[in-house]
Amino acid sequence: MARARNTLLLVDDDPVFCRVLAQALTRRGFQVDVAQSAAQALAAAMRRTPEHAIVDLRLGEDSGLALMQRLLALHGAMRIVVLTGYASIATAVEAVKLGAVHYLAKPADADEIFAALERQEANAEITPSMNPPSIKRLEWEHLQRVLQAHDGNISASARALRMHRRTLQRKLGKCPVKE
Repeated sequence: MARARNTLLLVDDDPVFCRVLAQALTRRGFQVDVAQSAAQALAAAMRRTPEHAIVDLRLGEDSGLALMQRLLALHGAMRIVVLTGYASIATAVEAVKLGAVHYLAKPADADEIFAALERQEANAEITPSMNPPSIKRLEWEHLQRVLQAHDGNISASARALRMHRRTLQRKLGKCPVKE
């Protein structure tokens, strides 16, 4: 299978977001294939080997991290940026461990995404925040770590946290607490 230059696979379950971002990246010189599920993404990656991918962390019932592993198994040199509305330290660390070149929280504009795709090295100039995260934010990140440790299984995570499953679902259903 031939590798096309500047090809990008955009995987997100929000069709409006996909359309707008695909247009912006096309203007920047990418040939963009759009997928709105893990199955569509894998099929698109089999048809045309993308150099880059932007993968949403949550794809309906599918995990963007699991999809990322499968894409890298198909094409190990693919540069993947994970994009999510549910950013946490736990998922950022896991995404990078699994091979993502960058992790961005939504809302991210096309310029930020383009810069993440093009960046070759880590930025040592980033300064840590002087404001510690709130207790609610720390709780949300802890829940995300436990959920990740149990492969996304809500019931197993609730047992590990000694919490009722519905309570955990309610807490996870909320967007992350802003800092």
